[in-house]
Amino acid sequence: MNRKELIQQIKEKKSFLCVGLDTDEKKIPAHLLDRKNPLFEFNKEIIDATAPYCVAYKPNLAFYEAHGLKGMEVFEQTIQYLKENYPRHFVIADAKRGDIGNTSKMYARTFFEEYQVDALTVAPYMGEDSVTPFMEYEDKWVILLALTSNKGSFDFQLTKDENGEQLFEKVIKRSQQWGNEDNMMYVVGATRGKMFEDIRRIAPDHFLLVPGVGAQGGSLEEVCKYGMTKDCGLLVNSSRGIIYASAGEDFDQAAAKAAHELQKEMETLLTTMCAF
Repeated sequence: MNRKELIQQIKEKKSFLCVGLDTDEKKIPAHLLDRKNPLFEFNKEIIDATAPYCVAYKPNLAFYEAHGLKGMEVFEQTIQYLKENYPRHFVIADAKRGDIGNTSKMYARTFFEEYQVDALTVAPYMGEDSVTPFMEYEDKWVILLALTSNKGSFDFQLTKDENGEQLFEKVIKRSQQWGNEDNMMYVVGATRGKMFEDIRRIAPDHFLLVPGVGAQGGSLEEVCKYGMTKDCGLLVNSSRGIIYASAGEDFDQAAAKAAHELQKEMETLLTTMCAF
């Protein structure tokens, strides 16, 4: 999916919601555990319930890899289900890959050729040759980790050099020599608030993937106030707050309700803050 198509989806749906498929066997409703393929059944019903209100899905690979081959089969089935039934939704593999060049080439082939996802999260800290192999694919996106919301981000991302430049700022500036706003996004945690202003000074037009709204306490209004662009420029992810809105048999209805409520809030913010 290219940038123009993604923006069109945001306009049509009046939403920039990404639903995170962090599917945990210990958290899905008990009645699904009797089914032949409970993890996929959960994903399928969540997708069907939330598709009208979101523009993207983000399966987190850790939740599938933890089950070995069986889990990866669920990941593949989920991607295939999305491609066949919701082909206009943007699909992100949250895998946080990144390694020396020849290894990155294999990772890129895995996700962009084998699974045919639209985007992949990538760790940038091994530098240019670990990232550029992912950019050889037309209409595919690299989503670089820039400024995360976890406590450990203070260990490296927020450290300053002798000129006062923070490491995450250096990463964003340097990486723009490798890609552009048509094939590169950045991960920025929703709890960073006013720091979105600093990021927009460095990367005014790139899309940002923003986790942390909902269960992690990030403010959607604050994210939009400091991070929204004329093209929206945001994909805001919610995982637990939507997919685990209920542990009962009504889990799909509860997920739909939570997604719809977030979409309506996004519609208001798009109307008041964006050029749409």
